[in-house]
Formats: sequence, structure tokens, C-alpha cells
Amino acid sequence: MIRRNTWLALAFAVVAPCAAQSQTPSNPNRWQVDPSHSAVSFRVRHLGITWVNGVFRQWTVDLLYDPQQPEAASVTARIQSASVNTDNERRDADIRAGYLATDSFPEFQFVSTKVERVTPERLRITGNLTMRGITHPTVLDAEIGGVLNTQRGRRAALTATTTIRRADFGITRNSFMEGAQVVGDEIRITIDIEATAPSLPASKPPAR
Repeated sequence: MIRRNTWLALAFAVVAPCAAQSQTPSNPNRWQVDPSHSAVSFRVRHLGITWVNGVFRQWTVDLLYDPQQPEAASVTARIQSASVNTDNERRDADIRAGYLATDSFPEFQFVSTKVERVTPERLRITGNLTMRGITHPTVLDAEIGGVLNTQRGRRAALTATTTIRRADFGITRNSFMEGAQVVGDEIRITIDIEATAPSLPASKPPAR
């Protein structure tokens, strides 16, 4: 009986901290991205006259957002560079090796440093974008699609856009065809996010 009680005490000593940790409430303003309704896409000029469109298939976003205090929001995005896809495998292989150097720089990262409310539906998100080991300040113009309260929790959507110059990040490879630059220097990036968060607890009525 003594040995059995000893084992029970040891088991409780190990499990109790884990149970306490699992019961710690999470941040109610941390949003979980819904990948089936979200995307990271880009477009760049081809020969100066048309567009090539592409997406990154693998990425994560850590989003803290309080609809009542949007200026307190923060976002960290990590994009796996080798997941680039333009629906052309030969071109994608050239982008990975010749432009993004994915073997040496497997991840892009954006970390916000400041959020400003421009209008009730628009935010300006300033942060640092790191590509190919080079970091530059970058501004995202974000539009809030709205926040819904559902039986399964809250659901919100936003679209953020920016334009970067690839030369700023050391992507200086240039080729020309009949005097026109094959790949433009400016890259337009769009991030569409739909995310969920737990419902907020109902506020208590004021004491009488």
C-alpha cells in the first residue's frame, strides 16, 4: 500500500503542473488564422506590359487584435520561400534558385512595430520585412473586413497590401528581352486573412 501511494503522489506531482498550465486562459485577442479562407499572393510585371501572379503555399501569422483598440494590435508573419507557386514549375524553380535563394534563405519574416488607425475600417501597419537576410521597414495598408460573433466564437477578416522593390532585398538579377526587363523590380503583395477567436465573456451588469 505504501509503494502504491508513493507512485500516486509522484504521478500527481508530475501531472499537476501540466494541468495547471493547460487551465491558464489564453489571450482572448489572439486570432487563429483559417487557412482555407486565407492567402498570401503577389504579382510582378512581365516584360513591362503584363502581370505574373503567384502565391506562397506555406506561411503562418501570429495576430493579436482587439477590435476596440486596433492601435494595440501586433502581427508576425513567416513565409516559407520555397513554397512559391505561379502555376509554372519551370518558372517556380527559377524563382527559387535565381531570385529567392531558398536554400540559403528559407523564410521571409514581417514583424510589426506600429499600428495606426486611418479610418474605422483601415489600418496602417508599420514593421520590418526580412528577405534574403536583409531587413527593410515596410508599411502594410490594411482594410478590416469586419468582425462577426457566432455560436463558435468570433470571426474577423482583413486584407493587407504593400509594394516592395526586390532590389532593396538584394534580388538584383536582371534579364532583358528586346529591350524590356523580363521581371519588374516592384512586387505587389496581398495578404488576405480570415481568422477566429473565442467569444468574449459576457460583461456583468453593474452592481446596484
